Amino acid sequence: MTEQFRDAPIFDADQHMYETADALTKFLPEKYSRAVQYGQFGRQTRVVINNRVTDFIPNPTFERVAAPGAHEKFFAGENTEGQTLREMQGKAIEAPEATRNPEARVRELDRQGVTEALNYPTLGSLIEHSSADDPALTLAIVHALNEWIHEHWSFNYADRVFTTPIINLSEVDAAQRELAWILDRGAKVALIKPGPVNGLHGWRSPALPEFDPFWRDVEAAGLPVVLHASYPPLDDYVGRWEPPYTQNFMAQSAFRWMVLGHREIADMITALICHGTLTRFPKLRVASVENGSGWIFPLFHDFADLQKKMPQNFPEHPHDVFRRNIWVSPFWEGCVSDVVNTVGWDKVLFGSDYPHPEGLAEPKGFWRYAEGMDMRRTYDFMGDNARRFMGLPIANPDPAAVDPPVLAAH
Repeated sequence: MTEQFRDAPIFDADQHMYETADALTKFLPEKYSRAVQYGQFGRQTRVVINNRVTDFIPNPTFERVAAPGAHEKFFAGENTEGQTLREMQGKAIEAPEATRNPEARVRELDRQGVTEALNYPTLGSLIEHSSADDPALTLAIVHALNEWIHEHWSFNYADRVFTTPIINLSEVDAAQRELAWILDRGAKVALIKPGPVNGLHGWRSPALPEFDPFWRDVEAAGLPVVLHASYPPLDDYVGRWEPPYTQNFMAQSAFRWMVLGHREIADMITALICHGTLTRFPKLRVASVENGSGWIFPLFHDFADLQKKMPQNFPEHPHDVFRRNIWVSPFWEGCVSDVVNTVGWDKVLFGSDYPHPEGLAEPKGFWRYAEGMDMRRTYDFMGDNARRFMGLPIANPDPAAVDPPVLAAH
């Protein structure tokens, strides 16, 4: 067996920052100054939003963090000793400099052998769930964080670190304004939480026609959108099944792991297809990141069954819509073929989740879990598919050699 080709330039579609303590508050309007605070509870620091304590992120100031890749054995299914995530991670370390500023991140990319990366907020993942009962506050915090990101990281650093501002869709007009604001400042990609939003009309799918003015603007701008895993919207539902002792992901029960699983991303993609957004705006580019890929085959199965029963609801076959509009980054420990066999080779993205403990300590550590890929597929998966998603030139020196994606039959 020949050694796997590993020299394709890497575009890591899943890296993160660790925000500084003032990231949510520095640009927050004065009238909301008491709505976002840090509280000390014994030895623990927590974010308090609208007087509600959030413990989804164990240390929201990130002075000390788990080492990159500390939970690798857990997520690789090699936890033979039955350790908890907290036991597995060992002693906390100082946040790596590369998680704090773009100059250090570029140096780290050079060391990792990574050419480009998408860079997501970490603290930002808890905002929209924690403030959902006050949509005006949500919009204010999201914009404050975006201002901080733009000042601290920029949205495009050296054409290598593409940091993702957040857009909240609770109000269509506000979402359009935020979109215009980030585009004016050079954003190359935006982050949207997968889930329903709470706005003027209560909880709604962001794929309903009332949101079309926003999606029309996104399509016209050619801006790719990432649906990245965040604070699960089903948390309250799980709390009805078992006592909600904590939302801290490191202390979740087996039941919580099973139920939260893939529901939010599967439901979001279902909404975008069933509510028609991706048919009305067929040029939208949407990527699912850090949501795994195990949900794809069941979703395709259900879509095939439903389309036969309700063809009048689908002007296009939902499989065709998915394959046209959706990219997927499977978990690094997941199965790339889940995506390939249903969606095609041109829609699968590599992501390491650096520097999170559930990620890989080194993006090139992926090769330990890699399935066999020839040279052209390595170019695709390790970078060129992300470049296609972003609208950037691909790196394959012989792109004509790349076969069309292999698509499964309906």
